[in-house]
Amino acid sequence: MKTKLVRQAETKLPTRFGNFTMIGYAEEEGNPMPHLAMVGENSDFSKPVLVRIHSECMTGDVFSSLRCDCGEQLDQSMQMTGKDGGVVIYLRQEGRGIGLINKMKAYNLQDQGLNTAEANIHLGFEIDERDYSIAIDILRDLGIKSVLLMTNNPEKLESLKNSGVEVLGRVPIEIKPHQQNYDYLHTKQNLMGHLLDIS
Repeated sequence: MKTKLVRQAETKLPTRFGNFTMIGYAEEEGNPMPHLAMVGENSDFSKPVLVRIHSECMTGDVFSSLRCDCGEQLDQSMQMTGKDGGVVIYLRQEGRGIGLINKMKAYNLQDQGLNTAEANIHLGFEIDERDYSIAIDILRDLGIKSVLLMTNNPEKLESLKNSGVEVLGRVPIEIKPHQQNYDYLHTKQNLMGHLLDIS
């Protein structure tokens, strides 16, 4: 039986992108790695809400890695929700759900010629191990009924079907590729079906 995700704490958090309310969610009190909802101060949940479901990427989000576009996507999402209102849901699902250590091993395999999907499979994982039901639980707790979803990933759109949360539109969040992440983004587009335009 699935343990219920519970709102554990919340606080005001001013950022360079605007003022947010940070809400921590976990199954048990005192969890050191809670999922987070960053709610922009101009949010109006009576209308369709701009929402980004963002899985943790320490290398990109914290250390500005050039291997991916994650940190830039997070910054763009925070900027948009900080200005116009909305929610960034930050899921603790590092490395598409395989964890930081395994992601580092996957990076080494990529340096040897595998793409990001092949590296995960080589390590014994699915291409994507993430669980978006956590985000649905958070949206329900916040009382959000309809969303404009910031994503390029069709799996996120699919995950919200039959959830009780209506997706009224998709907001692209494309980051211009550069030399270090071109192959990564090309793989996401052509192998994983992400809605990108990488020529």
